[in-house]
Formats: sequence, structure tokens, C-alpha cells
Amino acid sequence: MKAVGTVHKYGDNVDTDVIIPARYLNSSDPAELAKNCMEDIDKEFVNRVKKGDIMVARKNFGCGSSREHAPIAIKASGISCVIADTFARIFYRNAINIGLPIIECPEAAEAIAAGDTVEVDFDSGTIYDKTQGTQFQGQSFPPFMQEIIKAEGLVNYINRK
Repeated sequence: MKAVGTVHKYGDNVDTDVIIPARYLNSSDPAELAKNCMEDIDKEFVNRVKKGDIMVARKNFGCGSSREHAPIAIKASGISCVIADTFARIFYRNAINIGLPIIECPEAAEAIAAGDTVEVDFDSGTIYDKTQGTQFQGQSFPPFMQEIIKAEGLVNYINRK
């Protein structure tokens, strides 16, 4: 399983309140949440993001409240993968539960720039920055987590079993 896309880059401690502001939590519809994704940190994100794009951030991505709305908004916006130095634990679990691939790789999070084209191989954890011609080794997903992501989330995975 692979993802290829243009990078949208953010810094440290991007919390769930800037990923999807609380004022939009009256909806759980993914398409509605996507319309306001990253609004408080990057007003142009929703106009620039294209299906398959990749989000890169630094340390502690997804910190803050434990709402599932944040990874849902990111996934529904078209992002195919999030690469970060580290993720908040609850965000990590919520992302896997809804089928949003995420990879921890400090070297990639540091080196990859906004606008780069990046390819991620989920089977091996390899991250290739096609723009810079550099390669990084992130954590690969165990097979059962890959199955959850392929099923588009934990509920679908369980229902298929």
C-alpha cells in the first residue's frame, strides 16, 4: 500500500482544536468537518489540499482533546497520510481507528518541506521525498493495522471479520 502526494507542513504541538475548531463540532459529517480542517492555523489549507496529499508535522501532532473529529477532518479533506516526529497517543489511536495512515519519522518530519512530492510505502515504512531525492525510514505498520487502514477503519474491519 502506497501514498503519493504534495506536502502540507506544520510545526510542533498542532492540537485538535486547530485541526478542527470546537465551533464546528456540532457535525460529525466528514465532508462538513473537512470544509473547516486546519482553518485556525492555515486558512488556505482547504483551498490547496488535493486528494492524496500528505501532511507533515513536527512533535506532538494531535495533542489536546481526544476528539475523533480531528483525524476524520484530515482524512475527509483528502490527506492520504500524516508524517510527524511524534503523535499524541490518543490521536494516534483515533487515526488508526478511522483508517488514516500515520507514520512517525523524526528525520522526515525535519527534512521534508511544504510543497515537496512525497511517496510513502506503508508496507516497509519507507518515505521517499521525490522533490529532494531523499529517503527516510519510518515505522511500518504491523499487518493487522494495515488491514484496519485498508478497511477504512476499525468498525469496517470488525464488520468484515
